[in-house]
Amino acid sequence: KMRKVNKIVIHCTATKEGQNVSPATIKQWHLNRGFSDIGYHYVIGIEGKINAGRAVSRAGAHVKNGNSDSIGISYVGGLDSNGKAKDTRTDAQKTSLIKILKVLKNIYPQASIHGHRDYSPDKDGDGVEKHEFMKQCPCYNAEEEYLDLQPKSFKPKTKKVKDKLNGKKQSN
Repeated sequence: KMRKVNKIVIHCTATKEGQNVSPATIKQWHLNRGFSDIGYHYVIGIEGKINAGRAVSRAGAHVKNGNSDSIGISYVGGLDSNGKAKDTRTDAQKTSLIKILKVLKNIYPQASIHGHRDYSPDKDGDGVEKHEFMKQCPCYNAEEEYLDLQPKSFKPKTKKVKDKLNGKKQSN
């Protein structure tokens, strides 16, 4: 029986730009945190290699209260040389993210795509915004970037994409 997958959540490894990290290393970090395995289902290396992580048939360990019906994909990076949040995706990573998302969307057409930070609590009820982010991961707006891959039933979590779909003018 196939696990129900309603969401695909994008992450970064929160490692410095240009520093490649293997799935084996990430798995060790996750085991050290008490996980049973690597938390992500896929890891995209800086050269664009799509690495399999945890089996897709098993729930991941990547987003609080959202693991049972999601697939977690992480790109390697997300921090600048000073350890500050930054979208460090290489062109190869961007291409591979779209490639794996298209494959997964063929298998799970109803799945919506979100960034990890989009799961931050929406304190004022108008969609998650910058000042509400509990973390920056994955350091870009995944809902917006993959808008053309979202299902018809797409319910955005971010204010920016909610406003865009409702035809409102962008404030920032």
